[in-house]
Amino acid sequence: MSFADDFAALICDWCLGVAPGQQVLVETTTLAQDVAMAMHAAVLARGAWPLLRLDPPELEASFYRHAQDRQLDEFAPLGIAEAEAIDSRVLVRAPANTNALAGVDPALQARVARSRLPWLQARSRRHWCLSIWPTPALAQQARMGNAEYAEFVQRALFLDQPDPVEAWRSLSERQAAIVSRLSTAREVRIESDRTDLRLSVAGRKWVNSDGRYNMPSGEVFTSPLEQSATGRIRFDVPSSNRAADVSGVELTFEDGEVVTARADLGDEQLQAALATDAGARRLGELGIGTNTGIDRATGSTLLDEKIAGTIHLALGRSFPEAGGENQSALHWDLICDLRSGGSVTVDGEALIQDGAFVG
Repeated sequence: MSFADDFAALICDWCLGVAPGQQVLVETTTLAQDVAMAMHAAVLARGAWPLLRLDPPELEASFYRHAQDRQLDEFAPLGIAEAEAIDSRVLVRAPANTNALAGVDPALQARVARSRLPWLQARSRRHWCLSIWPTPALAQQARMGNAEYAEFVQRALFLDQPDPVEAWRSLSERQAAIVSRLSTAREVRIESDRTDLRLSVAGRKWVNSDGRYNMPSGEVFTSPLEQSATGRIRFDVPSSNRAADVSGVELTFEDGEVVTARADLGDEQLQAALATDAGARRLGELGIGTNTGIDRATGSTLLDEKIAGTIHLALGRSFPEAGGENQSALHWDLICDLRSGGSVTVDGEALIQDGAFVG
């Protein structure tokens, strides 16, 4: 089988659990036509109905060039109808330019994000999966050759393993032990260079993210209490928000809210994100990466937040399944690498030291 065929089988069998008679929406760009065709065949082979949407990579940038005020502040009604009709969907990121929206006003992007929140909420009520497909743009962003990057993504997906589904099942079991250990946690403290942050997770549920929704995955996460974050943190892994590069983000929290914020690169994007809405200045997620197949940052948050030895915090929307209550059109993951001298303690007991689990 080809890389695309292996990918499609993993998405159908492990992520979505495609069953006969279901309607499965496959969304990607024309750069991932091979994987779209493989998904089409795999869904049909399982007795379900594939619905393909292959957009030109330039489509999102074109929207911002041509949309009128009403189209910026609303969304097509058909989007809700489609979201309610399908059984599951997979979005496969395959960009031609990772900075395609760099020239679009960040405030305008935040405006569109706010308007689309009801549509996004409707889509989240069906089983979904977010994944990635190697393109030259992603390889360049990761500072790798095309073939090297494709092999990197295969390892991240565990498609280099003899039985990828069994590999993901094994990861799920290991993460279940971490979730069990954290199930009674009350306070989490993160310490690293220019970082000393305390969060309360009392009463919140930890989630085992084992590839059913994000693929690749490899993390456990929760939503901190919305008013608990106190202290400062520096995120040393470059990130992106709405296709603009941001790095060197430093945040200071008081009573759960960001009170000061700066970025070495992309500060305008950071400030616009924090102004998205009232919930954008609070945390929606604390995650711990566990995927040993991802050993370096690539510029793609979907991959980088899963690096074993890192933690990430998300500004904005929290997870109701974890007990989170923060509402926002923003959900932006920011990553802190602990492998060079950082720690996480839980209720005063060491959980992670220098990126490795303790005990």
